[in-house]
Amino acid sequence: MTIETPGKTPGTPAEDEIRDDDLQDGGSAAEDLDDDWDDDDEDEDDGLDMLPPPEAPASVPVDEQKTGFFAVIGAPNAGKSTLVNRLVGSKVSIVSPKVQTTRSRIVGIAMHGPAQLVFIDTPGIFRPKRRLEKAMVQAAWSGAGDAGDGLLMMIDAKRGITDDVRLIVDGLKAEGRRAWAVLNKVDLLAREKLLPLAAEVDGLGIFDRIFMISAEDGSGVDDLADALAAIARKGPWMYPEDQASDVPLRFLAAEIVREKLFLSLHEELPYALTVETEAWTEKPDGSARIDQVVYVQRESHRKIVLGAGGRTIKHVGSAARTELQQILERRVHLFLFVKVRESWADDPERYREMNLDYPR
Repeated sequence: MTIETPGKTPGTPAEDEIRDDDLQDGGSAAEDLDDDWDDDDEDEDDGLDMLPPPEAPASVPVDEQKTGFFAVIGAPNAGKSTLVNRLVGSKVSIVSPKVQTTRSRIVGIAMHGPAQLVFIDTPGIFRPKRRLEKAMVQAAWSGAGDAGDGLLMMIDAKRGITDDVRLIVDGLKAEGRRAWAVLNKVDLLAREKLLPLAAEVDGLGIFDRIFMISAEDGSGVDDLADALAAIARKGPWMYPEDQASDVPLRFLAAEIVREKLFLSLHEELPYALTVETEAWTEKPDGSARIDQVVYVQRESHRKIVLGAGGRTIKHVGSAARTELQQILERRVHLFLFVKVRESWADDPERYREMNLDYPR
């Protein structure tokens, strides 16, 4: 066993709106938005500090290029998406303090010297009960099977070896799979507890190496990336060197709104909703208009998502629009609609929109 230790105010623009009156019967207000577009505040300066475009690495000759495909698996809220985002250097997966935030497989692409590292970020693995949970766990195990060059199993160091961790280890053992253990959030654990935890993890019998990191502050992540680049195979890159993900922008936009909803709502409600991008319109001035629907299961849920006087959905829309403008580096007009669809979690079409297989 090898153990690696680490070294050490959005606005509320007119387009961020919900048409409450038009949604009383679950309808859409898309047809009413054309008049609003002409009156939009096109001359106003949003004052955004735009993020600079990612810096592409210097070109590497094809005969020196390396490629590695790695899956990142673990229990819910182990920090998988945070790690993938840090490795890639930009946001490709949404994150929140709530478990089961990631619902489908997300591909993130990182350049590390001559190596292109392709990461498959997966939903958390646990014992599912509902149909959506079963689809998420199925997607996670499928992602693990797509890891041609290595498997990273993330473990929350603060929580240690939980029942979900043992469930995943048993699943890997049954398939004869080995992995690298990534102990995350080590900054939250007393130093004297780290080596005993590493020994306990090693005792599970499937890990060739153990890394100690903090995906949140980056401690130990460079060492992990170095190790992954070292085992990447010789061969041409599979993606353009400035591409961070293969996720369609429509899907990413919906995920960002869902993230803001997760951060704004409490208890079980976030798990009872989904977000879909219904329309993406490129405007002549170079801006983009995005129309999205938030599906909830009950009328009481719709009222909570809207908030008093529509304040909650306006806050969510404003925060999402700000982030989308930073990612796209242009102006975004975001329109959000909230609709009740009681059986959305049993609708195969909703699963296709989430890039999930519908479990029978």
